[in-house]
Amino acid sequence: MDKGKIFRDLHASTFVIPNPWDVGTAKLLASFGFKALATTSAGFAFSRGLADGAVNFEMMIAHCRELVTATHLPVAADLEKGKGDSSEQAAETIFAAEAAGLAGCSIEDFSGDDDKPIYDFSHAVERVTAAVEAARSLKRDFVFTARAENFLHGRTDIDDTIKRLQAFEKAGADVLYAPGITDIGMVRTICSAVTRPVNVLAVPDFTVSALAEAGVKRISLGSKLANYAFGALEKASREIIAEGSFAFSRDAMAYGRLQSMFAKPAK
Repeated sequence: MDKGKIFRDLHASTFVIPNPWDVGTAKLLASFGFKALATTSAGFAFSRGLADGAVNFEMMIAHCRELVTATHLPVAADLEKGKGDSSEQAAETIFAAEAAGLAGCSIEDFSGDDDKPIYDFSHAVERVTAAVEAARSLKRDFVFTARAENFLHGRTDIDDTIKRLQAFEKAGADVLYAPGITDIGMVRTICSAVTRPVNVLAVPDFTVSALAEAGVKRISLGSKLANYAFGALEKASREIIAEGSFAFSRDAMAYGRLQSMFAKPAK
């Protein structure tokens, strides 16, 4: 079973890809009927008591291996900027991702440098080109996603974002992604400016039907589910401390259901 090919074929229509942050949430989400899973760099970091961006590459790849073996679904990974800043390290990122059993991965044009958060255009394109060449050299299908991070880092420049996505498409990226867009009109503009599948990060005002109509093929949840889980813990804790009650437990997933699910061997 070529999970890369399965994952690629999902992009023929619009689908939602949720982002588990550990083996338990991966198994849980797989049981609900989703067709693929993706890691969340922020959600995984939070689960380790770390800030987003503080997980090193080796730790992230080990996490990816765990999720790949947790379910039968294709798993893609948010690998942030990859192994490092250079084009060679972008290519090495693809080889490491494939070796971990992933069906695909993304790398960003975010440098991690607060003073200069976005790579220069030419360097960003060189990194994508190197990643594409590495992906094409693999013996199995592998879906490479190129990310333009402007909107997540205070650069709300739609023209530069589109310029980058178009260049990433020309370089051969399989999927294009500009997280942080919250306006459906901008989403529509991006989708009409490129021909490769577009991934969008879900926000409260979006719906699956509206994004599909705009031309989106993949809808990621990013850290939304992890944040929601932490929010539920916060709400429950505040109830216990402030009110001395436990009404929150009425909304909890049943112990028996979880016990039964996790007692089953992974497929």
